[in-house]
Amino acid sequence: MAVMEETYDVVVVGAGHAGCEAALASARLGMETIMFTVSMDSVALMPCNPNVGGTSKGHLVREIDALGGEMGKNIDKTYLQSKMLNRSRGPAVHSLRAQADKAEYSRHMRMTLEATDRLTLRQAEAARLIVENGRVMGIETTSGAIYHAKAVILCTGTYLKARCIYGDVSRNTGPNGLSAANELTDSLKSLGIRMYRFKTGTPARIDRRSIDFSVMEEQVGDEPVTPFSFTNRPEDIAREQISCWLTYTNEKTHEIIRKNIGRSPLYSGMIEGTGPRYCPSIEDKVMKFADRDRHQVFIEPEGESTGEMYIGGMSSSLPEDVQYAMYRSVKGLEHAKITRNAYAIEYDCIDATQLKASLEFKAYEGLFSGGQFNGSSGYEEAAAQGLMAGINAARKIKGLDPVILDRSQAYIGVLIDDLVTKETREPYRMMTSRAEYRLLLRQDNADLRLTGIGYEIGLIDRARYERLLEKEKQIRQEWDRLEQTSVGAGRAVQELLEKHQSAPLRTAATLADLVRRPELSYEALSPIDEERQDLPDDVIEQININLKYEGYIRRQLRQVEQFKKLEEKKIPEEIRYEDVKFLRTEAVQKLNAIRPVSIGQASRISGVSPADISVLLVYLEQLRRKKKGTGQ
Repeated sequence: MAVMEETYDVVVVGAGHAGCEAALASARLGMETIMFTVSMDSVALMPCNPNVGGTSKGHLVREIDALGGEMGKNIDKTYLQSKMLNRSRGPAVHSLRAQADKAEYSRHMRMTLEATDRLTLRQAEAARLIVENGRVMGIETTSGAIYHAKAVILCTGTYLKARCIYGDVSRNTGPNGLSAANELTDSLKSLGIRMYRFKTGTPARIDRRSIDFSVMEEQVGDEPVTPFSFTNRPEDIAREQISCWLTYTNEKTHEIIRKNIGRSPLYSGMIEGTGPRYCPSIEDKVMKFADRDRHQVFIEPEGESTGEMYIGGMSSSLPEDVQYAMYRSVKGLEHAKITRNAYAIEYDCIDATQLKASLEFKAYEGLFSGGQFNGSSGYEEAAAQGLMAGINAARKIKGLDPVILDRSQAYIGVLIDDLVTKETREPYRMMTSRAEYRLLLRQDNADLRLTGIGYEIGLIDRARYERLLEKEKQIRQEWDRLEQTSVGAGRAVQELLEKHQSAPLRTAATLADLVRRPELSYEALSPIDEERQDLPDDVIEQININLKYEGYIRRQLRQVEQFKKLEEKKIPEEIRYEDVKFLRTEAVQKLNAIRPVSIGQASRISGVSPADISVLLVYLEQLRRKKKGTGQ
């Protein structure tokens, strides 16, 4: 019997947010790429929250865009509402978040994929990896078709042996009732790949007509909006925004949950998978935070072409009758009509410590992975990993070194380093607190940090790179001018300072010194700045932030220097940790499992103590001297 066979450079398994970025990056870098999906309806699907960005996640999206990825451009086309979160706090934690039109987001991403040269979309289920002598050679589908490839990228999301559960109802389906991918897990396990069983969940969707918005707090978007993509200006994407709404649970809600907690699969033992600590179900919130008398509930539109509303903050796996009672106890939802039940979903994923920092498997050459398959949660984390996996798969085929962003360069670097270095026993969620150098890794300067790298990779065109160079030049020149321009203690200056409740001048001061004052800004000084020129808003933003936080930024740059020194201390691949005297047994086990490439990475492994690192440093120095003495 004849078997259908085709050959590509790169095979991408999965068409979620990781798969889309991986496939686009690979194809745009010149690789003949095919992307498999269990359903064409699942391309860039948002089966849970209908938004992109948020605290720390907005940083990831802007970094994806700065490197040449697609997520930022796509949400700019399809947002319903946009807000910059945490404006009352420092710039390190400012995070952009946009409400998405789910259907339009998926449709536009699919249009982009279908218009991309060297990229083919294919509806089929991958059943088996083809591996020879430790190298991946392609995949076989459930139909028996063979697709040969030089690299394979696994981006299976929450589809591997997926099971959706609420109450005592359990169905072997993927999200939104789509087919699960049931065969690939066995192939992975047969190759010795360590798997985990994780769980996530989603709230009910409710008919808009059954909601009383008059008793809720309206949440409106920013005017003007801040684009996710650095290629857009606010006026390019301006639109009439759609409101979201805020309400709260109450004691009645909590009592309903407590009385029925034994019927929750989470508490009855029916659910096996480990859920996300930082995105708990409403039953978890009520049981674990018993001192709280209410929890926020966000009512968010799913799109302009549907009346379904997403009930953010109330994901659940409680039985259907309890869901009705629970939602209807919330103010404004007393007459709620559920269009889709809330449910939990279990799925298979990997222990990501089996990966290199390039997202290639250590044990199998040419096999890469990204997204929730790697144990992360969230669309943004998935897209970031997919982008890097796609870049590095293409570079692997071209014989180039992988692109690895470190923790001082990008949130993407923090995300991937955490996944491949630390044992993630629950779905990993990005947070600003995970980034040691977050004042340097702001969402506003992602282009200054990463667009040059995107240009070197080949995902940023020359015109965009030249715009970046011009921006850098404008920032540098204006900074120098402000440092060199002094103003005296004249009447106009003192009146301006008094107007802004700023201390009067006793002697002359530079404009830069005045901008550094918390109550002043570059814009506020315009009446006394005679040489000021019109500059783009993003240039002014960088001047304000970098002058005001100059001392803190310099301190973090010194910390980065120390971090780099540890990262530069490489550990030989052939090292036998059993030979290192005085290393604790746990450290030997963990170091053998992770095989860190540097002392810096070794220091971040759970179970490896500072004392172990000191022992390892002494051993490496002894090795260095020994090699030097023998002339090797």
